Amino acid sequence: MSNAKPVNDSEFTNVVLESKTPVLVDFWATWCGPCQVMGPVIDSLAGEYEGKILVLKMNVDENPATPAKYGIRGIPTMILFNNGEAVDRIIGAQPKDIVENMIKKVVG
Repeated sequence: MSNAKPVNDSEFTNVVLESKTPVLVDFWATWCGPCQVMGPVIDSLAGEYEGKILVLKMNVDENPATPAKYGIRGIPTMILFNNGEAVDRIIGAQPKDIVENMIKKVVG
């Protein structure tokens, strides 16, 4: 089972924007090869930072409104939210340390 939980358009505001802890959202699709590469990285980070950051995955095919709102044109895109604001983003498959460094900017 994945450590990163799914999120959809209808719950995005409540779960992500109103969260008291930082939230990393992985925007992905089942057909996307680089997204499949990032899946284990995202799951690993979700486990390592459990309790410090919420890690979620949003399928862009099933939830088109939120990706459109945040201007997502390529996937995977990982956006870090803190206090309801998008504070950082990474586009494309990246090494784990790149994503982890983004997380460390808000959790120390």
